[in-house]
Formats: sequence, structure tokens, C-alpha cells
Amino acid sequence: MKRPFLAAFAALVAAFLLCAAPALPAQAHTSLKSSDPQKNAQVKTLQKVTLEFADSVQFPVVVVRGEDGKRYEKGAPVVDGPKVTEAVTEPVPPGRYTIAWRVVSPDGHPLEGEIPFTVVGDQSLGTATSAAAPDSSSSAPVAGAPATAPAAQAGDGGQTGVPGWIWAVIFGIAGVGIGMFLSLRKKP
Repeated sequence: MKRPFLAAFAALVAAFLLCAAPALPAQAHTSLKSSDPQKNAQVKTLQKVTLEFADSVQFPVVVVRGEDGKRYEKGAPVVDGPKVTEAVTEPVPPGRYTIAWRVVSPDGHPLEGEIPFTVVGDQSLGTATSAAAPDSSSSAPVAGAPATAPAAQAGDGGQTGVPGWIWAVIFGIAGVGIGMFLSLRKKP
């Protein structure tokens, strides 16, 4: 009686290890920590775009697009570990813009997202917000709050298919079934 129980238990453990081990590294995707300009920010001028991720990234693509569809990025983005910087053509006229970005995380998973912002130019509103823009990068609560939505979007945006933990459960149940079948069958 002990032998079938041990065989079923061993099959369960083996199925869990075979299913859970490959799924663990896939959960190591990086995320967007902060950006300059931040989501929905109002800035006086724009000279460059800076994106900071939780881990180093590869193969960045950054597009700065105006409402009319015109692109304002200049040259290729520069990667410095977890930071990606994109120069912008000057001058950038007042208006609403979107930063569309795509990077590849260390585990090979592509991440992408969009960050809307507004350039207000030399208007009186721009003076008030431009004083807040440099301070927002140095204060942790303000910098962390707006970057949460792009980070969440980045984590979900590239994710397709069935999550790994569901596969682990399915294969675990199948392993238990196979183990029970093998241990409870009649032997000649």
C-alpha cells in the first residue's frame, strides 16, 4: 500500500518541478520605473526624453509624436543600463504629444507603452508647471505615482496567452493523474 502512494507523490513532485521551473524565469520581466516627462505632465520645453526601467534593457525604440502625427525624435536612443534617452528636435511647438516606446527586457520579453504629455511653451501656466517638473524627478512620491500606470501597462501590454501558473496547475493535475494511473493499475 505504501508503494502506490509514494509513486503518486513522486509523480506529483516531478510534475510540479517540471512545470514550475520553466515558468519562474518568465516572471522576471522589467517594468518602467519613471519617465521624464511624466505621464500627463505639462512642460515648458522639451529637449530630451528619458525612460528609466527596473532592469537594463536592450533594443530600445522611442517615438515622440505630436497630435498631427509629426515625429520629433532625433537620432537613435541611447541606452545606459536601465536608462534610455532620446534626443528631440528643437524647437518643439506647444501642443499635446505622446511618447511611444518599446524595449526588450533581459529575459527577451518585449515591453511597450505610451506616455502622453503636453508642451505649454512660454504661457503663464507653463511657468507654474515648469517649476514643478524638475522637482518631480527628485521627489520620490511624485515621481513614483505617475509612472505606475505606464509600468502596469508595460507589464500587461506585451503579455499574451495563458499565464505560467495556470500551466503549472494543469500539468500538475495531469502528473497526479498519470502517477495515480501508473500506481493503481493491476500488475501481472
